[in-house]
Parts: sequence; C-alpha cells; structure tokens
Amino acid sequence: MTEATADHRGDTPGEPRSRGFFGRIGLFLRQVVDELKKVVTPTREELVKLTGVVLAFVILMMLLVTGLDWVFGQMATFTFGEGTPQ
Repeated sequence: MTEATADHRGDTPGEPRSRGFFGRIGLFLRQVVDELKKVVTPTREELVKLTGVVLAFVILMMLLVTGLDWVFGQMATFTFGEGTPQ
C-alpha cells in the first residue's frame, strides 16, 4: 500500500486550505469588515445613560482607592511613627 494520496492538501472536506501570507492578511481584513458590519451604534439616550454609568463607576473606584490609601497610610503611620528625624 502506498500513501501517495495523503500528501495532497484539501483532499478531506474538514481540512482547512493552506493560505499564503497575503491570503491570510486578506482573510483577516474580510473578517474585520464582517465584524464591523455587526456593530450597532447606540442611540443618544443610550449613550448618555451608559456614559453616566461609566462615570459613576469611575468615581466610586476613585473613592474606594482613596479610602484604602488613607487607611493604609494611617496604619503605616501608627506602625512606624511620624518619621521625624532624631
């Protein structure tokens, strides 16, 4: 038995076809365009609402980090002192 037919690419239906460098770039760009066609632009109301949600979340995280920084600063001051030179 010979395995001459095993060398041919694309003989099996499930096997992907080998592409060259420019073929892969072309495939990538086609896929990017297809995905961009699926993008839905939000309405003005949705945009304002989502912007408010993002700003509220950012402000909340800023307050959380500020509070934790203050707590850890107080703990460091209590543990190590004011740091006055002797």
